[in-house]
Amino acid sequence: MLTFWTFGPEGEVMQQLLPEFERAHPDIHIKLQQLPLSAAHQKLLTAFAGGSTPDMTQLGNTWIPEMVALQALEPLQSYVDHSRVVQPDDYFASIWATNVIDGTLYGVPWYVDTRLLFYRSDLLKKAGFDAPPTTWAQWRRMLAALSDPAQHRYGILLPTNEYQQLMSLALQQPDPLLRDGGRYGNFESAGFKRALRFYVDTFRLHQAPAITNVEAGNPWSEFGRGVYAFYLSGPWNIGEFRARLPASEQADWSTAPLPGPDSAGIGVAGGSSLVIFRASKHKAAAWALIEYLSQPKVQQRFYGLVGDMPPRRSSWEGGALRDDPKARAFREQLEHVRPTPAVPEWERIANAMQLQAARAVAGELTIDQAAAEMDRQADHILEKRRWMLDHAARAPQAAR
Repeated sequence: MLTFWTFGPEGEVMQQLLPEFERAHPDIHIKLQQLPLSAAHQKLLTAFAGGSTPDMTQLGNTWIPEMVALQALEPLQSYVDHSRVVQPDDYFASIWATNVIDGTLYGVPWYVDTRLLFYRSDLLKKAGFDAPPTTWAQWRRMLAALSDPAQHRYGILLPTNEYQQLMSLALQQPDPLLRDGGRYGNFESAGFKRALRFYVDTFRLHQAPAITNVEAGNPWSEFGRGVYAFYLSGPWNIGEFRARLPASEQADWSTAPLPGPDSAGIGVAGGSSLVIFRASKHKAAAWALIEYLSQPKVQQRFYGLVGDMPPRRSSWEGGALRDDPKARAFREQLEHVRPTPAVPEWERIANAMQLQAARAVAGELTIDQAAAEMDRQADHILEKRRWMLDHAARAPQAAR
C-alpha cells in the first residue's frame, strides 16, 4: 500500500488521475490522504517526529529546505538518471533549482506558481496606454494615471498582510535577500531598499489602498468594477476571474509579466513538488507514481482539472494551455523566475519582513529603519542556523 499525502484542491482531483495509473500498475495500491493546507505543515512535522511519514507527498518548494534539514527526504538524482520520463532539461530551470539543496536533488516539480500582473486592458487604453508596463517607470506613470482615491479608484491592490508582492519586487534586485550563505539578512542592501521604496511609495502616492486582504473584501468584483486596474497575483486567478466576472467583461482584462526596475522583470519561482520520504518502504512504487504524474499528457489534464500550471515546457505545447491568451504571460514569466532563499526559516523571515513593510506603509518607520529592523529580526531567526553551520564547519577540523 503506497501512502500519498496531498493538500488543498490538488487532492480533490487526484482521484480522477489515479485510475489510469493503477490500471497500468495493478500491483500498486494507493492510499490517498487529503490534508487541509492550513494544517499540512504541522501534520508533516508531527508525522516525522512520530516516525509515521507517508511514502510520498506534495511539498511546497519553500518547505523543502526544512524537510532536508531534518534528513526526512530521499535524494532523487539516481532515480532521475535512470528515468525515461523525468527529463531535467525540459523543466523551467529556476523551478527545478528549488528542489536542489546543497547540490542534491530532493524533489521533482509537480506544478508551478509565480506572480504577475492581472490588468484591466480597457482602463489602460482609456488612459492612453496601449500595452502593459515593462519597467517600473512605466508602471508608476500608469498607476498615477489610473488612481483617483476621491472616487475610490486605485492603480493596484497590494494587501499589506501579504508578503508575496514585496518579495516579487525584491527578487528582481541583484542583491540576495540573505547573505553569507543564508546566515544573515540582507535587507539593508541597496537593491532591497530600492524595492521597498517603490512598494511604500505606491501607498504614499495613494496608488494602492493601505488595507489587508480581509479589508479588501471581494477582489474579483472590485477588479471588475474598476476599483483596481492592476492586481499582482498567481495563476489560480485566471479561473477565478473567468468564473466570477460576467461574459461582457471577459475581454476587458488580461495578464502580463512583471515589469522590472529597468526592463522586463523577474518573478518568484514558486510551486509544489513531489518528494519521497527517506523512511518509505515503497520507494520504487512512489517513483513510478512520480513518473506518471510527470508525463506531459497527465500534467495537461491536471491543469484542466485544477488550474495548476505544469513545470515542463513540453506540457505547455498541447491541451488548453497552448492557445490560452491569459496563460501566455505565465509561460513567458516562468522563463524569468528566481527562487527564494533555500533556508528552512524563510517563511518566518518573509512574514517578519512584511510586518515591518506594513509599518513603513503606515508611516511608523522610514525605509532605512524598516530595512534595519528586518535585518535584526532575520538575524535573530537565523541564529540557530548560524550555530549549526559553524558547528558543522568546526567538526571536521576537530577530528583531525
